[in-house]
Amino acid sequence: MKFMKIGSRPDTFFTVDATRSITLDVPSDLTIQVNNTKYLLHKFLLLPKCGLLQQLCDSNGSDVQTIDLHEVPAGEEGFELCVKFCYGISINLSATNIVKALCASHFLKMTEAVEKGNFISKLELFFASFILQAWKDPIVTLQSTVTLPTWSENLGMTGRCIDAVATKILADLSTVTWSYTYTRPGFNEKAHKRAPRDWWTEDIADLDVPLFQRVLSMVRSSIPAPLVGEALHVYACRHLPDEAAIESSSSESVVKQREVLEFIVSQIPTPKGSVSTGFLLRLLRQASRLGVSDWAISEIMKRAGRQLKEASLVDLLKLRGSSPSSSAFSEINLVKTMLEHFLVDYRRPSLPETGMTREENGKSDQSLVKVGKLIDSYLVEVAKDANLPVSKLIDLAETLPEEARPVHDDLYRIIDSYLKKHPDISKSQKKRLCRMLDCRKLSIDACMHAVQNERLPLRTVVQVLFLEHVSAAMSISQNVELRHDIKAMLPQMSEDTHRKTPLAPEGKDLVSDKVMTKQSDGRKLAEMSISRESYSRDKRAPHGTAKPTIKEVMEVGKAMEVTEEIDSKSKIRPKGADHVSSRAVTSEIMEEADPKNKVKPTGMPPISHRTTKMGSKLPVQRGS
Repeated sequence: MKFMKIGSRPDTFFTVDATRSITLDVPSDLTIQVNNTKYLLHKFLLLPKCGLLQQLCDSNGSDVQTIDLHEVPAGEEGFELCVKFCYGISINLSATNIVKALCASHFLKMTEAVEKGNFISKLELFFASFILQAWKDPIVTLQSTVTLPTWSENLGMTGRCIDAVATKILADLSTVTWSYTYTRPGFNEKAHKRAPRDWWTEDIADLDVPLFQRVLSMVRSSIPAPLVGEALHVYACRHLPDEAAIESSSSESVVKQREVLEFIVSQIPTPKGSVSTGFLLRLLRQASRLGVSDWAISEIMKRAGRQLKEASLVDLLKLRGSSPSSSAFSEINLVKTMLEHFLVDYRRPSLPETGMTREENGKSDQSLVKVGKLIDSYLVEVAKDANLPVSKLIDLAETLPEEARPVHDDLYRIIDSYLKKHPDISKSQKKRLCRMLDCRKLSIDACMHAVQNERLPLRTVVQVLFLEHVSAAMSISQNVELRHDIKAMLPQMSEDTHRKTPLAPEGKDLVSDKVMTKQSDGRKLAEMSISRESYSRDKRAPHGTAKPTIKEVMEVGKAMEVTEEIDSKSKIRPKGADHVSSRAVTSEIMEEADPKNKVKPTGMPPISHRTTKMGSKLPVQRGS
């Protein structure tokens, strides 16, 4: 910081009962009252330099005069600087008191017209030649103008300091040789040949909101948007406390913090990625606690949603309980709103004039899958909350489009976690939850877990078992051609799919020719037994949620009996598939399809007398 010393006499001011006097052989003939302080001074030293005092003293011809100067800017401190200059007392000028001295000297009219080499001319020389040429000095001067905003603005000091700061920010990095504050972890100034591009952000973060905004508006059109975002991030770290400290803040502090947060949100550049998603989610947490305007919260969620693929699970989980006054599980609504903003931006076509491809604009299919993985991971965690309503879970899970989940293993984990934590939910809620699951998109491990999962509805277990039976048969008998409606129910058996066919050891066949023949015959019987109307692609609702008819259930049950008999001989059943019989399963599904009428297949004896492990031989009774 630059300093200038004026005067050489020692300071001989002393105070007695709120009266400031100066040690001098000549008695005082001028009394000046400034606020609560009385000054006993001398005309012969003050009048030659102060034009205002000349005017006031000429209007009254008495020898001892008393003048009230309550309007002097900077009060006693500014007035005393001017008095000491008139007496030749030594004073030190710097960026911390230059504003007070200039404003007070202009008020007292200490100009060159009154006397050559007057106080204003010396202050202006120091201000222009030293203060404005440095880096930190104009910033400190700007901070001191807060106490005298009108005088500083009218005298041009505020504007000149802002111009000086903006000019240095826009300077070439190789020319930055002045001292600046930079405390980023891992930064070693000696190891860098030139200053980092955001070298200025920490120093200007000390300014109040109006001054910071004016500096930023001067440079934002000439610097990249991410650099503007970094300046806002540093400013937020300086002026916004942690979430835990907000609750202990006073009402005045909360009002100021709310103003800072709304200002930061309004200044975030439009281009995506100007600020990090983690920073936006931190602003969202603080906004919920500070009670900012609905516009600010909506704007934060919109910006965070556009770049949701960059978010982390930890950031999303930190939203929980961010607003004590909000309703329970409101953070799930925030996540859903951000997801909706992401999907709107994802589905919006790229503008041709931008010349950017879909991948360059961040709208690739991988970004959608990544967001889907993030949302599912979030749901796995929140599903462990014992108080979470199933409607909240389903609402967020179904917001994701189908293409965001090429594999439903994470969705199965969500359902399993929720059922494990909520064992007392109703049967209808359990079915509604499981309707989201598409068994065709489960991996082998997930299927093996599902068929042994006692928490799942029986209908879901049957779907998994049926698809596993048919898939296992196809893996053995690749030459068997199934009907198109059955193939539609199966996952694609390609090299890229997650359900690849396991290979037998080299030199060994999977099964003998005899078993292969039985599997082929059983496959044909299964194909013939299923009617053209059953499980057609057109009649199936998304994720296989449509209920089968009575006729379809009976025919699927017959087909499964044949498959069971073949599997019991060839011993290729999926692990865990022996917990229920096909007839018991058929009866259960029929009861779900027609719970009121309790219709049973013609010719089938009661299920209670025919229940056995799947794969055991049962006499098949045919209806007339």
